[in-house]
Amino acid sequence: MPLQLAPNIAEPGKRYFRDFSPGDDFYEALIDAHRDLSDEQSEQLNARLLLLLCNHIGNLSVLREAFALARKGLDA
Repeated sequence: MPLQLAPNIAEPGKRYFRDFSPGDDFYEALIDAHRDLSDEQSEQLNARLLLLLCNHIGNLSVLREAFALARKGLDA
């Protein structure tokens, strides 16, 4: 299974009337999760979230592809 790069965020059973609405809902939920946290707490949240989602994905090949893509352009 290759890494999904096309927009793929939605809430099951919810009808969206605009293509960008699921992305807006995601962004709002992400901002809400970070609300009132210190920078350090925000970093901890991001690390925990990353590990939870990696475990949910579970496919090491997909995760390696995602890590490589995320790192692209950051190498010094």
